[in-house]
Amino acid sequence: MRLWLKNPLAILADNAGGGLVVENDRIAELVSAGAQPVLPVDETMDAGALIVLPGLVNTHHHFYQTMTRAHPAAINKSLFGWLQALYPIWARLTPEALTLATEVAMIELLMSGVTTTSDHHYLFPGGMEDAIDVQVETARRLGMRVTLTRGSMSLSVDDGGLPPRSVVQSDEAILRDSERLITRYHDAAPGSFVQIALAPCSPFSVTPELMSETAKLAAAHGCRLHTHLAETEDENEFCLHKFGRRPLDHLEALGWLGPQTWLAHGIHFDPSEIGRLGKAGVAVCHCPTSNMLLASGQCHTLALEEAGSPVGLGVDGSASNDAGNLMEGVRHALLLNRLRYGADRVTHFDALRWATEGSARCLGRDDIGTLRPGAAADLALFRLDDSMATSGAHDPLAALVLCGVTRAERVMVGGRWLLWDGMPVGVDLARLRNAHHELSMRLFG
Repeated sequence: MRLWLKNPLAILADNAGGGLVVENDRIAELVSAGAQPVLPVDETMDAGALIVLPGLVNTHHHFYQTMTRAHPAAINKSLFGWLQALYPIWARLTPEALTLATEVAMIELLMSGVTTTSDHHYLFPGGMEDAIDVQVETARRLGMRVTLTRGSMSLSVDDGGLPPRSVVQSDEAILRDSERLITRYHDAAPGSFVQIALAPCSPFSVTPELMSETAKLAAAHGCRLHTHLAETEDENEFCLHKFGRRPLDHLEALGWLGPQTWLAHGIHFDPSEIGRLGKAGVAVCHCPTSNMLLASGQCHTLALEEAGSPVGLGVDGSASNDAGNLMEGVRHALLLNRLRYGADRVTHFDALRWATEGSARCLGRDDIGTLRPGAAADLALFRLDDSMATSGAHDPLAALVLCGVTRAERVMVGGRWLLWDGMPVGVDLARLRNAHHELSMRLFG
């Protein structure tokens, strides 16, 4: 099946004013303005009112946190106080709650144009041993691509960490389950829909031995590594007190400083550390909305890229963002980074690049995140003519970011339409929302 998306209003690709051709699950051809596809097509879709982007890629999230948005216990707190308030509440997590939370988080992302998402699940209270399996099943049912990270915490408050003992596991149990999940689910092939990465919550929430053994396990299986790092100054002080060194030095000593690693947040690095990250090829996921909400600080995005580090975007958890909309995050990334670098140095193209190609690089993938022949047919289509907020907008791609468009019109993943006319295909949104909200109030209220 060959589908021509013809003459879009705008497209995030060079020399493709005539649109693109999808053949089965891949992009087969980019069509220049005024031209026809080289080979015959089976179907033509008029895209004259649509902006065509690569499917957005979300590289940091905590799906389970959709259950505790705007929770009174955590409002108006910085990171450590916020975590200490929520850990006992999150300890009530059940498989049913995680299933609903995962579905809500993924549908919310899909409706903002996301086709591939990562999730960082590190919470394993009793009865939640199969948490990642639950997420794999949900992702497969919905049809989105995922990199699911087997997170972990092994240091409770009794061991000098932050979480209660009820949500941590032993190093042995964590490593055993990590290997099981890699063996069962990880697919490193181009076009894969499920990949597994290993992701201790943070270097100070697990033992140094677990960090080191996790890096060795990932290297043995060709998996990526992920963790939170340098999110707050409190974290720097905590690591200096506990380990006698800054977080990046600790990470390097444990075998994590390499191109297999992407970090969440990466705010409080000094210039020499930024240079070391770039030289090692470590990627950083920028989470602008969460960083503003928790007042954590600003990521050095351009400096990291100039040093050689890929930079992507993430919505972060829905309790530290209170939303899971990556197009909203694109606008926030533009605005926040202009405060640091100036209006002339950060453009809408930078923000869109971070959410597409940059995010794909964070996940170690070159088959998604760009519109080019041979890439996966993952597309996010937006329109401007259905909103007062975009009336009078002259540059469509700039308007998409500057005017605050946050809902996609159509989304394709692997050649299959998952969102049509703004609505997820085959999903009863009212039923899902009601079930999710009722369980949230009952379990976590």
